[in-house]
Amino acid sequence: MTRPYLGNPKYTIEVLQKYDFVFQKRFGQNFLIDTHVLEKIIDASEITKDDFVLEIGPGIGTMTQYLAETAHEVAAVEIDKALIPILKDTLKEWDNVTVINDDILKVDIRKLALEKNEGRPIKVVANLPYYITTPIIMGLFENHVPMESITIMVQKEVAERMQVGPGTKDYGALSLAVQYYAKPKIVANVPPNCFMPRPKVGSAVIRLDRYKTPPVQVKDEKLMFRIIRASFNQRRKTLVNSLKNSPELNFTKDQIEEAISACGFSLNIRGEALTLQQFAELSNSIN
Repeated sequence: MTRPYLGNPKYTIEVLQKYDFVFQKRFGQNFLIDTHVLEKIIDASEITKDDFVLEIGPGIGTMTQYLAETAHEVAAVEIDKALIPILKDTLKEWDNVTVINDDILKVDIRKLALEKNEGRPIKVVANLPYYITTPIIMGLFENHVPMESITIMVQKEVAERMQVGPGTKDYGALSLAVQYYAKPKIVANVPPNCFMPRPKVGSAVIRLDRYKTPPVQVKDEKLMFRIIRASFNQRRKTLVNSLKNSPELNFTKDQIEEAISACGFSLNIRGEALTLQQFAELSNSIN
């Protein structure tokens, strides 16, 4: 790969100085400056010349250059309008990139995938701002965007939370939501010195392979996720009390106890002890 050059910190600094770019804290901007990490992300995402790739938060186009070199076509969504002239400059050698200046949470990605890739599954690659990781990932899944995989850089702690199971302190609503829609696998840990500016925490690259059909059968997906959220909102309480106190659910204590008993669970059980399969059973039972 000869053309991408922005992975080198020297060029990153040159570009930032040329445009007098000022990092915006509110957008959580940390640009990657490590070619080994960039190559790891590209390898992990398994992009080919047949793929349409959605990149979220291209920054100055560092990873976009690598993606453009590897994919058939790239759409890069960037919220910060100050970066648009920079991206025009850094990506001018590639004619297979479209830059969209918008908030990813407001973009109709499903429509974009249908228009650009004729409804075939797309691949998503991103170095995500930490403050907005969960809404972006859940938005992609819940809106049923046709997607093969998501390969993303996130806070290390969040990546770990996505792949843990019951009984661990990191297990929660995010773990269950991700594991309902996809198979998670951490592919690399990335220290703070690989970014500019340096974040205060370590990062990790995680790949989420979208399931064609979820691993559990549930009659009402939305109800199951309301139950899951309620179970972890008050972690120290029993499952019965967590569900009874939730403003999202309107079941009586008797109905909740009956459903829990029907699944063969103890009435003293806490939500953090249940697997995804057991949450599906409970949801179907309460339903």
